[in-house]
Amino acid sequence: MYSTAISLSAAATAAAAVGGARPCAIRPAELRFCGLRREALGLRSLRAPPRAAATPRKAAAATGNGAAGSGGFDYDLVIIGAGVGGHGAALHAVEKGLKTAIIEGDVVGGTCVNRGCVPSKALLAVSGRMRELQDEHHMKSLGLQVSTAGYDRQAVADHANNLASKIRSNLTNSMKALGVDILTGFGTIVGKQKVRYGKVGFPDNEITARNIIIATGSVPFVPNGIEIDGKTVFTSDHALKLESVPDWIAIVGSGYIGLEFSDVYTALGSEVTFVEALDQLMPGFDPEIAKLAQRILINPRKIDYHTGVFASKITPAKDGKPVLIELIDAKTKEHKETLEVDAALIATGRAPFTKGLGLENVNVVTQRGFVPVDERMQVMDADGNAVPNLYCIGDANGKLMLAHAASAQGISVVERISGKDNILNHLSIPAACFTHPEISMVGLTEPQAREKADKEGFEISVVKTSFKANTKALAENEGDGLAKMIYRPDTGEILGVHILGLHAADLIHEASNAIALGTRVQDIKFAVHAHPTLSEVLDELFKAAKVNAGVPHSVNEPVAA
Repeated sequence: MYSTAISLSAAATAAAAVGGARPCAIRPAELRFCGLRREALGLRSLRAPPRAAATPRKAAAATGNGAAGSGGFDYDLVIIGAGVGGHGAALHAVEKGLKTAIIEGDVVGGTCVNRGCVPSKALLAVSGRMRELQDEHHMKSLGLQVSTAGYDRQAVADHANNLASKIRSNLTNSMKALGVDILTGFGTIVGKQKVRYGKVGFPDNEITARNIIIATGSVPFVPNGIEIDGKTVFTSDHALKLESVPDWIAIVGSGYIGLEFSDVYTALGSEVTFVEALDQLMPGFDPEIAKLAQRILINPRKIDYHTGVFASKITPAKDGKPVLIELIDAKTKEHKETLEVDAALIATGRAPFTKGLGLENVNVVTQRGFVPVDERMQVMDADGNAVPNLYCIGDANGKLMLAHAASAQGISVVERISGKDNILNHLSIPAACFTHPEISMVGLTEPQAREKADKEGFEISVVKTSFKANTKALAENEGDGLAKMIYRPDTGEILGVHILGLHAADLIHEASNAIALGTRVQDIKFAVHAHPTLSEVLDELFKAAKVNAGVPHSVNEPVAA
């Protein structure tokens, strides 16, 4: 998922306010599949609506990863929700020797695998190739001649669906191989360290756990006045099925989800109109990066946009009439115009999926649907006290609605319940938008950094490098792009890094790891990067940074041999 996905439109804000292989036997603890602990955008675990009370039966704990939980509990850890966050927590818990179960009422993988970042990347892989094949000037510059590019819509849709199925199977098999008990049903907290689960029409089961993690994720947020029919007015859940490629589609919201789908639809031949509630497109991005992204990703393509407006009402196409979108001024609420389009994608962010969890049974009240937690992801009750042995990770707590953030939070919680206190630095978690070219970021934007500097009384510096100076980017004829870093010249602390360019989503991790590990620019500038590679974009960025005289190094400076 997105999530996916950080809510970037005003509508969403209002609703919320995302080693090499060895030829030897592999031990179960070494099993990993697809790097999904570090997937980039949202998770979701669908749960049923409240059901009539049924007589619960005590479930005999399976014996996959230990004879029994410690202290007389059925399990050491029970996780409600088997998305990327729940999966990451479960695997780490088994590594720590905890008897673990995961409850899932829909399908393993949550939003990210089934309705988010995984299938969307399959569609974006197609759009990237289509875009390259359609760029005659680009091909000729490389000495290539290509006939007219085309595509099979159903085959493209099948590629996305097949990828999701494969990754879902991988996740399921990885947990089974490690002995995680996968319990099917809809989980509800019925008391302290006690969970009930079951399927509609069947008796409920009740289990006990020393610790419980809520990982139920999120669902697409649909503002009031918008009628979803799943065919002509739809969310990302429907769009990923690619049941049609409309001639003209309006995308409501210009955040991560909206941008990625604009990349897909325009590559496949659609015209796109953005509807954005704020005064500029891509409001959640660093302003300088957003301005450049508009020049590269919006202006040259068949995309127009309306900013500073709400879609107050959207009516699906019917009886030969088009989709109607009524736009009102975001400030005055006066009617501005009515759009007539073939389809509308609602990309206004995501909302937490936390109804029916039974939180009232432990005196917990959600805040706009989000489960309140402290910095250690421990759930807080209505009186402001931490609920013992109860945690919430991922989109459901709203701290950072990204799939890999959910997984990182889950691992942090497992560390804590295993006896090692751990606080996750959310400013070190990267995010990416997989357009062509890509956008990535970690830490603070420049305005955020300046606000922090003014408040705390320090100065910041900004350095930039261009992809046009990178040999590998020029060899690919992909020189459009920029990397910028915001840092403190008095300490060398990296406050934020933002990249727009070829493989930006892969490049950001050197910066995110530096922030996570506390590496300063005066130290990382001595790191060696292979030549010629795109990684030299960051190498040049770090080398361009200047710290104040006398600022110490945190490691020894290299000396001549």
